[in-house]
Amino acid sequence: MRVAVAALLAVVAAAPAASAEIRIEVRSDGTKVMVNEPGEARSRRLAQQLLPVPSSEMLGWIEEHAFRAELDPRLVQAVIQVESGYNPRALSRKGAVGLMQLMPGTARELSVPDPWDPEQNVRGGTTYLRRMIDRFGELELALAAYNAGPEAVVQHGGVPPYEETRDYVRKIFRLLHGDEGLDGRPVRIERDANNRIRLTTAGLGG
Repeated sequence: MRVAVAALLAVVAAAPAASAEIRIEVRSDGTKVMVNEPGEARSRRLAQQLLPVPSSEMLGWIEEHAFRAELDPRLVQAVIQVESGYNPRALSRKGAVGLMQLMPGTARELSVPDPWDPEQNVRGGTTYLRRMIDRFGELELALAAYNAGPEAVVQHGGVPPYEETRDYVRKIFRLLHGDEGLDGRPVRIERDANNRIRLTTAGLGG
């Protein structure tokens, strides 16, 4: 436990000064959990519909890096909303940081020198999501890999039987497609007549 807490404190030490509201809570079972989520970010993260991006600057980063990674910007928005509630100072209990909740090791693999920088975080997150889509070929599996890791998807031959991961995938599909996104039809990424990237279930599964 001391080692785990020390590692988390090291992550906190690397965080920007603006995240000084981070605190450690001790649960009844002795588990230590780090908390730094403002109420506004929590409300966004738990919202049942896709919300507007809170700033034009952030929207610009999302659109730019979504385009470079050949992703629908709405997909990137949904991932950010579920991951961090648009809080660039978000820190998970596992050590994932920023808007798209990059783990420090993943950030290094993606050549993201400062995952606390919002734009760098979006660049890294979109690059990683694109890799997962290319690797698994289906959005559902790619999102599961983004949440639980690609090894877990390979090990279980599909979405891992983790409630957190399954709920994560359901939330993002609901944000993108409402209840229609939960009917089990595969979702693919295509370009429309104007060469814009979008998600669709049209022509698939009936």
